[in-house]
Amino acid sequence: MKKHFYFWEKIKEYDVRVLNEREVRAWAWILFFFAMIAFFQACTLWNLYVIQLFVIAFLIDFIIRVLINPKYSPSLTLWRLFVSSQKPEYVWAPQKRFARAIWLILAIIMFFTVVIQGTIWPVNAIICVICLIFLFFESVFGICIWCYVYNLFNKEKAQLCPWWVCEIVKKEPIQKTNRIQILILILAIGLLFTVSATGLIKINKNPNIENNITQSITEPVWWCTSTCMFSK
Repeated sequence: MKKHFYFWEKIKEYDVRVLNEREVRAWAWILFFFAMIAFFQACTLWNLYVIQLFVIAFLIDFIIRVLINPKYSPSLTLWRLFVSSQKPEYVWAPQKRFARAIWLILAIIMFFTVVIQGTIWPVNAIICVICLIFLFFESVFGICIWCYVYNLFNKEKAQLCPWWVCEIVKKEPIQKTNRIQILILILAIGLLFTVSATGLIKINKNPNIENNITQSITEPVWWCTSTCMFSK
């Protein structure tokens, strides 16, 4: 049983057990993409079908990942096929297991409220926003926010973090920012807010554009339908 029920891999080069961060990051990016679709469909169309499927798949995947073994996770197996030709980037496993345990708790809450009860409460929206923010940071910047939370509750600090963010290093000159760069950034953001607030850009609805968009969508569907009917 111990050959299958464990959370990490043992590599000769490291004294601690590790995971492949490339697989985790690929998983985070794809999960972020589908979570965005499910979340916005539920909020705009009030259709819970997609988000219910997403929560079920999310819960099953994390039960396998946390309680059995990450390598048997269907999602990680899929992403491993895509990144298997890349050199592994090893990260320390304990902080990742801590993060995945929190994800599992959130998935259980979402399952009972969204799937079983079929409703969306403010707590569900908060959980969705937290998931999207954390997945975005992990997939785009390689920053595991839960790993920082792990350091707050454990004496043994996180090691081998993605992109060496846990290590205290001196910034290189190319990594530093000066006051002029910060000032330009603030002015650019302020300019966008000013343009938006003052209404300098007017939104003109052009019925011709809307008709062209509708026609471009409906015509291929009509053609495909009619072709399939006559081909029979």
